[in-house]
Amino acid sequence: MTTPAELALTCTDLTQPELAHLQRLLGSWSVLADLSFSDLLLAVPTTSIPGEEPELVVIGQIRPNNRPTLLEQDLVGQTVLRSGWALAAAALERGEVVRGAVHHPLIGESVPVENVPVRFGDSVIAVMVRVYSRAVATPISMYEKNYFDVFGRLLQMICAAEFPFPEEDVGTEETPRVGDGFVLVDADGRVEFASPNAINAFHRMGVYSTPEGHKLTELGIEASAVQWALAARHPVVEEVERRPDVIVLVQCIPLLENRVPTGAVILMRDVTDVRRLDRLLLSKDAAIREVHHRVKNNLQTISSLLSLQARRLDSADGKAALYEAERRVRSIAVVHEILSRDPGDQVPFGEIVGSLVRMAEDSVVSTRPVEFSVEGDVGEVTADVATPLAVALAEILQNAVEHAFDRPASGAGPSASSTPSPGHVRLTLSNGRKGISATVRDDGRGLDPAFDIERTTSLGLSIVRDLVVSQLGGSITMGAAEGGGTLVEIRLPPDAH
Repeated sequence: MTTPAELALTCTDLTQPELAHLQRLLGSWSVLADLSFSDLLLAVPTTSIPGEEPELVVIGQIRPNNRPTLLEQDLVGQTVLRSGWALAAAALERGEVVRGAVHHPLIGESVPVENVPVRFGDSVIAVMVRVYSRAVATPISMYEKNYFDVFGRLLQMICAAEFPFPEEDVGTEETPRVGDGFVLVDADGRVEFASPNAINAFHRMGVYSTPEGHKLTELGIEASAVQWALAARHPVVEEVERRPDVIVLVQCIPLLENRVPTGAVILMRDVTDVRRLDRLLLSKDAAIREVHHRVKNNLQTISSLLSLQARRLDSADGKAALYEAERRVRSIAVVHEILSRDPGDQVPFGEIVGSLVRMAEDSVVSTRPVEFSVEGDVGEVTADVATPLAVALAEILQNAVEHAFDRPASGAGPSASSTPSPGHVRLTLSNGRKGISATVRDDGRGLDPAFDIERTTSLGLSIVRDLVVSQLGGSITMGAAEGGGTLVEIRLPPDAH
């Protein structure tokens, strides 16, 4: 779906500051749709082409939460001739609100429209088209009268380039809407009107007296948001915790006239249940972190026991087997160590790779020094992929350390007095549309020409093959590298991560 920014960049001559102003309007105009019980469209003049009739392009559309929509079709991205939207074109040209009616093809009759020029600085850069039913044209209840009154004041602010507010943050899913609770206060912060839902929010906060005519502080409610919004002439959002078990999100929008605050709109939403769930999630995250931390500690304990047992053995084969098991356990512990810091479905595999390389560096025992390098990254992967992949890479790196450089490559044997040239092991990682790729290349003595990983008797390589093929559903190849040495390639399908 094309975004408003993309439409504006490709179809209009808007500057970046002008586009930012319209994006702020799109991020905050839900309050306008709800206050006016109307569908709203935002139309912008397209780039003029010599010899062609000027057009408008719709870059935004919103429907009210408290009335059925009159515009079931999504009009964003559509272009229309200015002559077809004569009222909108007149609002753009004259810089004033133009009211009238247009024929609605689905209803079969004309519907009222209000075309509001959107001003930025000294220029009119767009027109906001309000489409509404004749049934709401005349307010009949007190809350409708207050809604329309505030809507009219906000329209004047749009025409005067005072709304949306400069640097206003775009609303989130939690931002209160008019239907959640609406309170109108005057320039001194005294309540002039409170909607039924706002009264319910007051009751939840333990306030049962009539709010009209009183300041929030007189009702025993924290009013710093209102005071700051009126003083700074800028919207303020804060959470009010009236009792330990009641949390209300408050958004205060100042109403200005010639830059002077004449009152404010307070939108209130009870977020007690949402915050309770947030706290439960935090507790769950803490519990998951603790579980991974304990698993890591247990694995480290097992690793230490295996290492201790290996040192007490006289058999070289027994020692080697225990040290290999201890290394594999440490590889798994690395994954749980990272999960204990940041629990979640995804694991930053780059952190794991760093630990695996350090483990391989610490285990170098050959007469030749070995240098490791890492290129690329696979990003974040699931824990189900991270653990077997970490064990597989640790095994391959260790295999290179133990076997690739245990004697000098043919034709390159150093004399007893010279320093052996270092061996190199390069790990290359990538993650793209074809899946994850991990390549380990060394410049050691290479493999036996008859080597076949499918028929290997090596326990370590058998473990790697089973992890990659059976558990991760990938493939592994192991053969001679171009220019000498060994090349191991692991490829995992896209759905593996």
